[in-house]
Amino acid sequence: MQTTETPPGPVTALVLAAGGGRRLGGRPKALVRYAGRPLVEHAVAVVRAGGCPDVTVVLGAEGHRVRSTAHLPGCRLVDNPDWAEGMGSSLRAGLAALAPGTSAVLVMLVDTPGVTPAAVARLLAAHRAGAELAAAAYDGRRGHPVLIGARHFAEAAAGARGDAGARALLAAHRAATTLVECADVAVPDDLDTPADLARWAAG
Repeated sequence: MQTTETPPGPVTALVLAAGGGRRLGGRPKALVRYAGRPLVEHAVAVVRAGGCPDVTVVLGAEGHRVRSTAHLPGCRLVDNPDWAEGMGSSLRAGLAALAPGTSAVLVMLVDTPGVTPAAVARLLAAHRAGAELAAAAYDGRRGHPVLIGARHFAEAAAGARGDAGARALLAAHRAATTLVECADVAVPDDLDTPADLARWAAG
């Protein structure tokens, strides 16, 4: 018997791009160049190509320079004055800025250039099929991006502290979190150091 997926409301991609890049020489991560453009532009292009046209970008370190340097047409730009506290503060800032009626957020980290549109599309498909919590998995191990349904927004914000982001939420709802295998289409590694950047640049 064929089933029909019920389209949920709009999903917003939440690109967390506030980090100061301390281990990258103090450059804001959003402006680190990857594949010929700033990482933040790359991340926005990935989520849009994966099927998420509504994008909110959370800025922090040198946010004014990111605004004036990066080409981010159509994105909702949110400043996080508490960015130095860690990723959790950026998740809170992004969730607080969501438009009413948003059915879910797809949380994309700016420093994961190996995440592909195919991985984003798989998470969105899981949401359309009914998942309220979903995470990309790599050989069975949970990674990024993650998708958080609206019913969990308040709990996600309450648990977002330090660099934990959505970790507390997903741990509390482990059994209800859909793991979406993406190892065949994406790479989860962070870009944190000059050695990481050189490795990514080398392909």
